[in-house]
Amino acid sequence: MSRSLFSAAALIGAASLGVALAAGQPAPAAIFTAEQATAGRAVYQASCASCHMPDLAGRNEAPQLAGNNFMNTWRSRSTRDLFEFIQSTMPPTGENLSAGQYLAVTAYLLQANGAPAGSNAFTPATAAPIGSVAAGAVRNTAASSAAPAAGGGAPGGRAGAPGAAGQLPGGGRGGAAANAGVLGLTVSGTVKNFTPVTDEMMRNQDPGDWLMARRNYQGWSYSPLAQVTRDNVKDLQLAWVWSMNEGQTNEPSPLVHNGILYLTNTLNIVQALDARTGELIWENRIGPNAATGIAAMRNMAIYQDKVFVASTDARLLALDARTGKTVWDTPIADRAKGYANTAGPIVIKGVVVNGLVGCDRYGNDGCWISGYDATTGKQLWKFNTIARTGQAGAETWGKLADNLRVGGETWIAGSYDPDLDLMYWGTAQAKPWMRASRGTTNFDNVLYTSSTLALHPKDGTLAWHYQHAPGESLDLDEVFERVLVDVGDQKLVFTIGKPGILWKLDRRNGQFLGYKETVFQNVFESIDPKSGAPQYRADILEQQTGQWVDSCPSTEGGHNWQAMSYHQPTGVLVIPLSQSCMAMSGRKLEFTNGSGGTGADRRFFEMPGSEGNVGKLAAFDVKTMKEVWSREQRSPFLTGVITTAGGVGFVGDLDRVFRAFDVKTGDTLWQARLGTTVMGYPVVFSVGGRQFVAVTTGAQGGGSPRLVPRTIVPEVKQPTTGNALYVFALPEKAK
Repeated sequence: MSRSLFSAAALIGAASLGVALAAGQPAPAAIFTAEQATAGRAVYQASCASCHMPDLAGRNEAPQLAGNNFMNTWRSRSTRDLFEFIQSTMPPTGENLSAGQYLAVTAYLLQANGAPAGSNAFTPATAAPIGSVAAGAVRNTAASSAAPAAGGGAPGGRAGAPGAAGQLPGGGRGGAAANAGVLGLTVSGTVKNFTPVTDEMMRNQDPGDWLMARRNYQGWSYSPLAQVTRDNVKDLQLAWVWSMNEGQTNEPSPLVHNGILYLTNTLNIVQALDARTGELIWENRIGPNAATGIAAMRNMAIYQDKVFVASTDARLLALDARTGKTVWDTPIADRAKGYANTAGPIVIKGVVVNGLVGCDRYGNDGCWISGYDATTGKQLWKFNTIARTGQAGAETWGKLADNLRVGGETWIAGSYDPDLDLMYWGTAQAKPWMRASRGTTNFDNVLYTSSTLALHPKDGTLAWHYQHAPGESLDLDEVFERVLVDVGDQKLVFTIGKPGILWKLDRRNGQFLGYKETVFQNVFESIDPKSGAPQYRADILEQQTGQWVDSCPSTEGGHNWQAMSYHQPTGVLVIPLSQSCMAMSGRKLEFTNGSGGTGADRRFFEMPGSEGNVGKLAAFDVKTMKEVWSREQRSPFLTGVITTAGGVGFVGDLDRVFRAFDVKTGDTLWQARLGTTVMGYPVVFSVGGRQFVAVTTGAQGGGSPRLVPRTIVPEVKQPTTGNALYVFALPEKAK
């Protein structure tokens, strides 16, 4: 039987602070004390602000919590409804607060929306209509008084808390606690015998290296190493573990070059470690030492003598790969306008290319992909993913004014074809999520959202685009990895997004070649076999704000940020998939600058036919797109997949299991239970002839792939701390 609950990240939001009481409006009733609101502000900053932001402005899937949009939805509902909603869904980490803390947070949110304090304490039985309490007013001091101290704002008050110091199993040490709150080079050291990374090395890597996101330009997530095989993988053992910074989403993809492992931690910490022993060489806390939205950093890049990393506050930095010292620091976008990063760059012939997130608020500067000179950090070009007046594709937004055209983020690093000299990026959906909320029609395709973009890396000009979901309307975007595969004389680009549809395009010109539905979906009634154009269900097209629309998959996505792998020897794509469904209801929003965001409520339930198995791992033949094998389980997979020349693949899940599987059959060959959820992008490398497999754990965050299972797989529990890097290898042979 399906279970249907509100999402853990679906608090109702609003756009602006400082709305005045209407003239002559009666004073609202007082149903909480000033002491409760003050305590609630502290709880909010400790357990809520990392997602909903210190000023209640919201970010990503966490909406705004004060202003007219909040009141539009909650005005006719009771204060008890709000309290019970918060208590049943927050925080999304699974960390439960006390009843008193939930009451206090509710009081604080009511105060932030203009409700006055009084002598009566707020209780679970208090059930006044919110419109009679807050009356649509907002206090100007609600946001400013809530601003946290530097380094604060993470769930549970753990922002800025470093990994535990001291010796760890296998010889690794945790981060230095004395450096908490300090920015800049906090651990000094030098990488010995460093070899600069050339363009040729990027195109043809040493088998033991892992030089970029998904390892090669083509995005395969495949290692040519074969020391670990189907026969001996059962002997894998822990070589070393490194305790990582706590307090936010941990989803990194380490880089490895010539025996040195480069690693990003939460709260913008970059480290270099000896890849064989786990010894720390240098550490640079590039800042800010505070959570910004989801605050994950999914990858870095390396080129020549520099490591390139994007910070969560929308900057791009080059660090000296030998010493960790900052070489240059360039802003990508204005953080004050809500911009951020969750993924780092790709470097192509000396051009550092990075995407952007946080493009969801009305009145911003749009969204873009941009290129920078690797030596100086100077911006070389910018491609706008949101078409505005005077730009190609502007007419696809219909009559919507430029300041209301938002979304189109690029929060997964692109891929690159050196022969065609083209790079391939996916773009996110338009915001707000639902057409009825954002004011577009069924005829507005809203370019360049939910598309594959082929760009020239030298100047950022568009070669072609293919829009997978014109006018996408349920947060089922197509922003994820692009995998480049040659089949005979065909040059293909594969991608799969939240609808769970595997797309095959000709990467020379964007021609549609085929598709495969990998999980159950009922969003599209049909897909044109010649053009790939999807036809939405009638009720999706006819949606109105405040009305629920059921759909499969949910915003967890049939596929999300957890990247697939192309196993070249067998010609299959191995894809981590998820099976869940949802109902979504769009909110009525103000069309004013600062408003916008995601703008919808959600509730989730199990996917029909899944028998409660949220996680699915499946392999598909690149020639025929037929499913070769699949394996299902209760817990979703929360890492990218990697495969190796040894015929072994690796993947991790919500229930703390990191497993090796047979690429030919999907059968589990080995597994280990780690400290908390296995989350991030595994890598395979070798040092001194010994092959290693590394993977990270993440105690919190992960977006919908992590939050949705909290609703439909509530029995799977994880610790709220435990960010770490685990490194495995076969036993060393006796000398």
